[in-house]
Formats: sequence, C-alpha cells, structure tokens
Amino acid sequence: MEENIYIRSWSNAGTLYDRVYEIVMQIPYGAVASYGQISMLVPGSTPRLVGYAMASAPAAMNLPWHRVINAKGRVSVRGSGSSSHEQRKRLEKEGVRFDGRGVIDFELYGWL
Repeated sequence: MEENIYIRSWSNAGTLYDRVYEIVMQIPYGAVASYGQISMLVPGSTPRLVGYAMASAPAAMNLPWHRVINAKGRVSVRGSGSSSHEQRKRLEKEGVRFDGRGVIDFELYGWL
C-alpha cells in the first residue's frame, strides 16, 4: 500500500484546507458530520469553505469526503449529480441509513 504523503504534513497544517482535511480524516466509519460542524472546529473557516476544500481534495489523499453532509442531514447535490449518488452509495455501504426523504438522522449517525 502506498504511503499517504499528506498525513505527514498535517501536524504542521498551515492552510485552512489542510485543517479541514485533518478533521474530516477523523470522522469514523459509519458516521457523518456537517459542513458547518467541521467549520466550527477550524477557526477562520465557514461551511462554504469546507465545501470548497472537499471539492479541491486530491484523490490520492483518500479523504472520506462522503462522510460530510449538509446541515439538513442530506447529501448535497453537485453539478452532475453523479457524485451525490456515489456519496449515498458509500454511506449506505458503511451502514448509514437514509429515511424516505433522503435524510440521515444526526442522532444516530452524527459524529459530533
């Protein structure tokens, strides 16, 4: 398995994006956090910045991006819609359940 080169730099994370990535890497399997919750853990960030960071993350980072959802407990729809389908699929594979409206219960699956 290839070593993740990004992990080494996290202890000295200098950018807001790096700090966001550090937090997201801590979300456990089968749990979710909202963009807003993550932004509260990264001083100087906003939920929108967290979204931008997630969209900018290099694939080689293996970031569990699918565990970050919106404040309403939903998967945020992206331009093509394909990644939102992929996000739901990944979450369901981890045991996260959606109700009939496509909402995840933060009481059951919330990390924070």
